[in-house]
Amino acid sequence: MGEHQGDIALVDAPQPPPMSRLLRSNHPFRLLLYLEWILLGIALLTLFVPFPRHPFFWPHIIPGRGLKFPLGIFLSIFTLGSLGLKLPIHRSQTMKWGYTGLSMLLCWSTVLMGGRFRDYFIPMLLIVVIRACLLFPWKQRLIVASMAYGSFIIRLMTGLQRMRPPGMSRRLGSPPPWRGRGISQEWLASLQLRSALLFGLVLVFVLLMVGALLTEHRSRSELAAANHRLRQYALMIENQATLQERTRIAREMHDSVGHALTAQSIQLENVALWITQDQAKATGHLQIARTLGKDALQSVRQTVAALRNSPLQGQSLSEALMTLSQEFERTTSIPVKLSTHLETPVPKEVAEALYRLVQEALTNVSKHSQASQVVVDVSEQNASLVLTLSDNGQGFVPQQNTTGFGLQGMQERTAALGGTFSLHSQPQAGCHIHVSIPRVGGPA
Repeated sequence: MGEHQGDIALVDAPQPPPMSRLLRSNHPFRLLLYLEWILLGIALLTLFVPFPRHPFFWPHIIPGRGLKFPLGIFLSIFTLGSLGLKLPIHRSQTMKWGYTGLSMLLCWSTVLMGGRFRDYFIPMLLIVVIRACLLFPWKQRLIVASMAYGSFIIRLMTGLQRMRPPGMSRRLGSPPPWRGRGISQEWLASLQLRSALLFGLVLVFVLLMVGALLTEHRSRSELAAANHRLRQYALMIENQATLQERTRIAREMHDSVGHALTAQSIQLENVALWITQDQAKATGHLQIARTLGKDALQSVRQTVAALRNSPLQGQSLSEALMTLSQEFERTTSIPVKLSTHLETPVPKEVAEALYRLVQEALTNVSKHSQASQVVVDVSEQNASLVLTLSDNGQGFVPQQNTTGFGLQGMQERTAALGGTFSLHSQPQAGCHIHVSIPRVGGPA
């Protein structure tokens, strides 16, 4: 048992990450990382390029002794360059400031260990500022840039004050080492000022360049994310459009074919009722049923072929509702009291919707209400068209309605035109429908 547990512990023990993973860089811009290494490489190469230098201005070259190159400076440069492989981009502010402070300390280590190795200090400061642009927003970037500029000024001041020929020490009260060598104090002050201005311009250029690069990168990322969201929205809209089209076709089929088949079913029931008592009357009902069947077939063909053109067919809304009411009375023997109060032409979209609403309501009356009278009124009220339809049938409980597409289709038609739909009904109290649709579009 103990050996088995030991095997499990050995298998579950965390394994060290592979070396390739440790050396993998998380730098967001590989070009900037290569630029940092190029700057450090150029600074290193300047010490090995044979170039005559005056010992007064290049005191780290000592005649007869060659070039002093402490190993600590090389380690500082190598460490700073290696830190670029792992930036604390997604870490806390404390970690980022600690990272920046360590980088600044490495910059000063070249001064403390090497004494007068200015060739390394400047590019190392620029690298610290570049990395600060990647880690911080603008406010913190300016703080790091100010720290770098202040470090440069301190190094510049102390470097010029220490300039003296090799082997010469300045005694108290003795003239400065540049006296008698053609170098004035004003010239040194001018050199300090020009160097400070030049380094300041370089810092501004670095801040603006890296800032523009980050802005362009962020814009590309946002554009890619926006394109991804746009593709998702396009798929959603396509699916939604497909669903809406299916719903619309189902509603059209229900409104047109359903109405005709319902009326046909009533006529066939009349045929069965009168066929043994009055064949002439049964024949009349049968003829009407045939006509309704043909109308239903024609409606199916029109719906499939043209997704249902305007049901008004060139008529005004009042004329179409009159024809619909007369047909309903003829097929169901339920009288319809129709009144329209329309002073101006009704927009086409609204006219079609009102016609379909009345048609569906009459179909529901014939199928479910057992009413003996229907009242339909269409009027204009405050730039809106109002439809009211009432029957004296048996009524129902709206919350328990399970008639399928009927009422749902009426609500969808009304909502599609920005209107309001309300239905009131109680058992044995009939049904009352109120629809208000604002005017849109042009006249039908």
